[in-house]
Amino acid sequence: MNRFLFSAIFILVSGGCFSQSNWTGNTSPTYPALIDHLKKLDKAHKELSMYAMGPSDYGLPIYLFVINGGKDSTRTFEKAHAGTTILINNAIHPGEPDGINACLIWLDQWIEQGKPLEMKDGKKLPVIAFIPAYNVGGMMNRSSTSRANQNGPEEYGFRGNARNLDLNRDFIKMDSKNAFTFANIFHSLDPDVFIDNHVSNGADYQYTLTYIASMKERMSPEMKELTYEKCIPYLEKNVKQQGWDLFPYVELKGETPAQGIHAFNDLPRYAMGYASLFHSISFTVETHMLKPFPQRVQATLAFMEGIIAFTSENTLEIESKRSEAKLWAKKLTKYPYNYELSEKADSISFRGFEHSFPLHPITGLKELTYDRTKPYEQNIPWFRTYVAADSVRIPKYYVVGGQEQHVIDRLKANHVIFETLTSDQIDTLTVYSVKAYKSPSNPYEGHFKLSKIEVGESTQELRLKPGDVLIPSAQDAALFIHAALQPRAEDSYLTWNFFDSYLQQKEYFSNYVFKDQIAEILANDKKLSDEYQLRKATDEKFRNSEWDQLYFIYSRSPYFEQTFMRLPIYQKF
Repeated sequence: MNRFLFSAIFILVSGGCFSQSNWTGNTSPTYPALIDHLKKLDKAHKELSMYAMGPSDYGLPIYLFVINGGKDSTRTFEKAHAGTTILINNAIHPGEPDGINACLIWLDQWIEQGKPLEMKDGKKLPVIAFIPAYNVGGMMNRSSTSRANQNGPEEYGFRGNARNLDLNRDFIKMDSKNAFTFANIFHSLDPDVFIDNHVSNGADYQYTLTYIASMKERMSPEMKELTYEKCIPYLEKNVKQQGWDLFPYVELKGETPAQGIHAFNDLPRYAMGYASLFHSISFTVETHMLKPFPQRVQATLAFMEGIIAFTSENTLEIESKRSEAKLWAKKLTKYPYNYELSEKADSISFRGFEHSFPLHPITGLKELTYDRTKPYEQNIPWFRTYVAADSVRIPKYYVVGGQEQHVIDRLKANHVIFETLTSDQIDTLTVYSVKAYKSPSNPYEGHFKLSKIEVGESTQELRLKPGDVLIPSAQDAALFIHAALQPRAEDSYLTWNFFDSYLQQKEYFSNYVFKDQIAEILANDKKLSDEYQLRKATDEKFRNSEWDQLYFIYSRSPYFEQTFMRLPIYQKF
C-alpha cells in the first residue's frame, strides 16, 4: 500500500477514535466541533435528524437533534406530538457540559447496538430529542478558570450568554432570542418528559448524581402521583442497578447538610419550572461539582437511560396523565401563588462527610471544611412541603391592551390562544391598580424585579380598542397564562418590569394655581373633606406641608389621572 495513503487512513481512523474517546475523558467538545460531529451523524443515519430551530443571541442557530423521528421535519414533529417524547436540554450553563458528553456517548452506544427502535422488553423507543448546547454564546466563551470549584473538564464554556444573561432565569420573561427559540422547540415537540442537565454548587457529600423534581404543590394530582409515586422510585432503582445512587438535590436549609435540606422552588423562570407549566414530567439533573468529570458524565448518562426506560414502559399512562392534567388546569377556579417553604420536616438518610470549622492559615478566620476521610450516613431533616401564601380567583378571560406587543409576542410564542379585537367595544372588567411595591437597588438578570406588590381591584366599564386581545383561561396554556398575567404571582410580567411605565405619574399641578380650587373640591366631596380635616388634625408633618396637603386633595379629586398605576391587563369574570 502506498505509504502516504496508509498514513492518511491511519490519521483519519485514529482521529475518529480519538474524538469518540473524548466523550469519556476529561474533555468536552467545543461548539463548532459538537455541531460538526452531529451534522455528520445526521447525514450518515436516516434515524437521526438535526434541525436549526432558531437564532441565539450570539448569532449562530440553536439546533435540535432528534432520534427516532420521522423522515422530515414535518413528520418528525407530528410524530413527537402524537407519541411520547423526551426533550433533553444541555449546556444552558456551558461550564456544566456533562449532558453534552452523556448524549454523545448514548448516541455512540445506540449506533453500535444497531440503532434499535425497541427496548429490551419489546417496548417502543420514544422520540428522543436533545438540544446539543442551548447557550451558544456561553459555549463560545471557553476557558479553564470560570468554574473555580469544579473538577473538570479541562475546558468549558461560560455561564452567561452573549448578553450576559443566565438563561436559566429567562424562560418566562424571555429577554433572549434563545428563549424564543426554546419556546419554538418546546411547543414543536410538546415533550412528555423534560430533562435539564446541570452541575451543582454547594456542600460536599458522597453522591455524584442528584435531581430536582417539579414542586409537587404546583402540579396536577395526576402528574404529582406519576412523578413522585412512580417515576422517582423507578429511577432510583434503575440507576442503582447501573451502579449509582440517586439523591434529591442538596439545597441547604442552613450552612451544612446536618441542618437539613429542602425542596427546590422551581419557579417559571427556570427551565423545568417552565416545562411543568405545560404538564411535562420535569427534572433537573445536578451532578456533584467535586466529582471527576468522567464520573459525572457517566452518572448523567445513567439518569438519561433510566428516564428513557421509564418513558418507554409507561407511554400510555404518561399520555393519559398529561391529558388529565391539561383538563385539570382548564377547570381551576383558584390560582395559588407565593409559595413558602413549610417548617414541617421529614427525615431522609444522607451520606455525607464530617465537617469542621478550623482557622484558615491566611485569613485567620473560621472556614467550613469537609473531611472526605470521615464519611458518614445519618438521617437529616428534609423540608419538602411548600404552602401557597396567597391565591386568586381565576377569571373567565384576561384582556391585554394591544399596545403591549412585547407581552403579546410572548403569548404567541407559547401557543396561547386568544382573540384580537377588530373594533371598539365597551365591557365591564376587573381592573388592577398597583398600591405599593419594592424595587431592589441592584439589577437581577437585567431587571429591577419588583416584590412585595400590593394591588387594588375595582370593576369598571372600559372601552376596548382594535388590537386588544381577549384570552380565555380554559386552555392548555392555562398555567403559563396565570403565571405571567396574575400581577402578584412570583414571576408575573408585572414583577419583571413589563409595566413599569404605568407606575409613573405623568401629570401634576402648580401649587399657586391648584390651591385656589381646593375649596370647591372639598365642598363637593364631604367624605374627602372629612378625611382631609382628620389627617390635618392628627399628622403634624402633614399639617405643616403645603405640598402634602395639596397632593392629598389632588390625588383624590377628578383632576387626578385615572390610569396612574392601572395595569393594562384586565379580567372578565
